Amino acid sequence: MVLPDYKNSIVNVSSSIMKSFELKPIYTPLKELKNLEKYENVILLIIDGLGNEFFNKNGKNSFLEKHFVKSVTSTFPSTTTAATTALETGVAPQQHCAMAWFMYLKEQDLIFAPWAFNPRIPQNHPLNIKRSDIFLEKRITDKITNSFLIYGDDMAKRKINREYDKLKSYTTLNGMFRQIKKAIESSNKRKFILSHWGGFDGICHSEGCSSAKIKSHFLELDNKLAAFADSIKNTNTTVIITSDHGQIDTPKSKAINLKDHPELKETLRMPLCGEHRFAYCYVYPEKVKQFEKYVKTKLKDICELHKSSDLIDKNYFGLYKPNNKLKSRIGDYVLIMKDNYTLKDWLPNEKEFYLKAIHGGLSKEEMNVPLIWIK
Repeated sequence: MVLPDYKNSIVNVSSSIMKSFELKPIYTPLKELKNLEKYENVILLIIDGLGNEFFNKNGKNSFLEKHFVKSVTSTFPSTTTAATTALETGVAPQQHCAMAWFMYLKEQDLIFAPWAFNPRIPQNHPLNIKRSDIFLEKRITDKITNSFLIYGDDMAKRKINREYDKLKSYTTLNGMFRQIKKAIESSNKRKFILSHWGGFDGICHSEGCSSAKIKSHFLELDNKLAAFADSIKNTNTTVIITSDHGQIDTPKSKAINLKDHPELKETLRMPLCGEHRFAYCYVYPEKVKQFEKYVKTKLKDICELHKSSDLIDKNYFGLYKPNNKLKSRIGDYVLIMKDNYTLKDWLPNEKEFYLKAIHGGLSKEEMNVPLIWIK
């Protein structure tokens, strides 16, 4: 089990960038990322799903390995909604409060998917929810005048991003690099460019972390990054590359379905929130003992049981003062999967699916990510 280290994490990577633009981060900048202010263009490229374990096994003699600085941790949970938002904002989950793919919003009494910006259970009435109701911290690109956010077309079309005037989109890997180059060439003013590549993460989910397809994709990424770096070498640009999280292979035999545990399900006052590798549980007060006993006996080999308040106290979600909405968004208990187990409940309106690799937990595969700096 690897706990987030909020003095050596992806949050601190973003803090380093903030400091170089004369912003005041609350998290400590990394000592390794010095003198960023001397570059006219600072690029942060997030390769979604690229874990350090994968990088160590498959990155030998690569272009990226030549620029490897060290390993840093993801956040908890180690999942895109929480971790990419941490990179976007420079604060940990307990400040920005985007806590999982599915998250309970107390104010609307609604289970919501922040990253997709949709309710989990289809509503019969229009939703009057703004991005700022969900994501409680501004992006760094909101705070830096000359800045760009570059996302894939799928993410760009989502409601959370659709009207963001600094957002540029692409459909291919080459298209992403073209958009970054356009941003670099847009002016002679100092600027920050945040770009996200989701293709690596998607292949891990569908094919697994050990598949030939993901290894081939990594080589393609490496080659195109080398060519891109060469094409901008005279532009006074620096490129910082990291990931939001890694992934762990998850066999179907270890995919636990809540419907097979009716005694546990009856203790819950709403569907599970969270994701496959961790769950936020909202428990009927009168059934707390039944809930705890069931998890500690029937699921003892599958998951760890934590009171949500204990994880706040132990700094799993971040350092410093939590947002006052945090507690309502993480339930009464958190289940964190052991080994490579997953846990899921499926609602009648949801189509069941299986992912060969997943993230969100505390394994070294999920939590450790590379920090790469092309100066």
